[in-house]
Amino acid sequence: MPTPNTTLALGPDWLDPEWLISTFGLLGILAIVFAESGLLIGFFLPGDSLLFTAGLLTADGQYITYPLWLVCLLVTIAAIAGDQVGYAFGRKVGPSLFRRPNSRLFKQENVLKAHEFFEKYGARSIVLARFVPIVRTFTPIVAGVSGMNYRTFVTYNVIGGVLWGSGVTVLGYFLGQVPFVKEHIELILIAIVAVSVIPIAIELLRARIAAKRGASAAERAAAEEAIRETRQHYGKH
Repeated sequence: MPTPNTTLALGPDWLDPEWLISTFGLLGILAIVFAESGLLIGFFLPGDSLLFTAGLLTADGQYITYPLWLVCLLVTIAAIAGDQVGYAFGRKVGPSLFRRPNSRLFKQENVLKAHEFFEKYGARSIVLARFVPIVRTFTPIVAGVSGMNYRTFVTYNVIGGVLWGSGVTVLGYFLGQVPFVKEHIELILIAIVAVSVIPIAIELLRARIAAKRGASAAERAAAEEAIRETRQHYGKH
């Protein structure tokens, strides 16, 4: 197994799943999954690649010595809990979230994108968003802002948490036992980091472009109107 520095050329340490796991262990994985699942500051974290790598390294047994079932259980709980916090935050801040000014860690574009995703897929978005970087962080918050029925949210949150938290980890675990993957695990980990960095880099670039142009008042007004309509819809269910 290479040292964690193998992948540093592809980005900073906090985007390198192997470095994160080797440094912070299972507790670090759980903290990142929780943060990316519903905290505004967690949108840039490498969720998918982290879980896949966790599965690989659980199979390898070097950095994670816990059984697969325990890793999956704890990751799933962290993912569900993160979404619950995101939903509660959305209910508390309400439509004012769409008037919040941009900052280094908050971009209106991310909220609007999650809202569009939520509007398109409805309650299913809570499950589908799990597999979409950045959108998965803001969707539970938007669901809370929209007043989505709590029982409906919890149901889809649990389903999404299990499919994403356990599914991606299990996939990495079993692929980690494939001879080709075991023989080329260094290259696999580098590829995982590369794949996780690309969408983040694209989003950062788009955020910078959007910041220069500025969000129009009409877009914010339209988003707030859509939120009110969605709140009325889900409040009936």
